[in-house]
Amino acid sequence: GGGARPATAEQLMRSRYTAYVLGDEVYLLRTWHASTRPATLALAAAPVKWLGLRIVRTAAGGPDDYDGVVEFEARYKPQGRAERLHEVSRFVREEGRWYYVDGVVSAD
Repeated sequence: GGGARPATAEQLMRSRYTAYVLGDEVYLLRTWHASTRPATLALAAAPVKWLGLRIVRTAAGGPDDYDGVVEFEARYKPQGRAERLHEVSRFVREEGRWYYVDGVVSAD
């Protein structure tokens, strides 16, 4: 929801994870870059229980950078069985705001 604007790519990554946990589609779409933003996420259609987030590494993405990378692992439970999402996400900062651009998921 409201609160302070994320100052770094990692802070935005963490706030977006929280938004997934809470099912806050409005925040997710608002922090998704216009060039890659989907029309809708339909999170309610496929409920997922999120179990935890671990930041693996970050590159750039600081308060004075214009782009950044956050590699993370998120554990979740789609239907009963816990799984792991491992993604390298790209972020850009425009007019003082960080946005999620896209991510490459690695199967491991």
